[in-house]
Amino acid sequence: MKNIKALGLIFLALLTGLAAAVYATGWMSRQGGIASNKVVVAAVDIELGSRVNAQMLSTVDWPAGSIPSGSFSDIKALNDRVVKVGVLRGEAIMEGKLAPVGTQGGLSAVIASGKRAMTVRVNDVVGVAGFALPGNYVDVMVNAQQDKAKGEQNSQISKTVLEKVLVLAVAQEANRDDTKPKVVSAVTLELSLEDSEKLDLARSVGTLSLVLRNQMDKTTVATGGITKGQLFGEKEILPIATTVAAAPPARPRVARTGPAMAPASQCVEVIQNAARSLACF
Repeated sequence: MKNIKALGLIFLALLTGLAAAVYATGWMSRQGGIASNKVVVAAVDIELGSRVNAQMLSTVDWPAGSIPSGSFSDIKALNDRVVKVGVLRGEAIMEGKLAPVGTQGGLSAVIASGKRAMTVRVNDVVGVAGFALPGNYVDVMVNAQQDKAKGEQNSQISKTVLEKVLVLAVAQEANRDDTKPKVVSAVTLELSLEDSEKLDLARSVGTLSLVLRNQMDKTTVATGGITKGQLFGEKEILPIATTVAAAPPARPRVARTGPAMAPASQCVEVIQNAARSLACF
């Protein structure tokens, strides 16, 4: 009886193994029938702005139905091309990640079309304690003396002059994959030409501060800035207007209706030939 049970278990095990082998053979045959093409991928991590060479690349088999758009099949086609974004190891190299043909390596290859790169001096406070890293967005605030009209006293004002500015590099580093804070002395920003002029004027008239913002926040807020008086809740003193007292109206002259009085005169009595006469003058 025991031998029959043992033989039954052995037979069941053989059937299970045979079924698994048949299934695996079918799966392998199906996989072998899928068409594939060669796709160039990064063999190492490539930092943005780097010039690509053959040692940085390799090719892998990629299913023909899911080849990324803009990918390459020949390593030679990527010789001396410059990446404008960081590429991780094993990631496919695509045209959208590369600067135009003929672009020289370095930070200039990372600047978007129509933009400019401008560097400002910062410290550990202005630079948001080192959290303003490449790839982050910041607002630029200036603290300066606000010009007033002639005769009025200048007031100190703090105002945001630029919003959602991309940080290209900190010091001489442009790697966007690092998240560790870095306290540096200079930050390079990506700006339009008009914003570059604003920033150049702002840093010459006052002190700058960088305000770190959420990378997904694209809203802009127009503010009028804040003065020292507004900060401490002081009421604005309006100038007192001085008025000149008007002269009292002239009293109207009343016309006299009676006979006009003759002006006073001197009279002399003249006696001539026993005749008297009065001469006035």
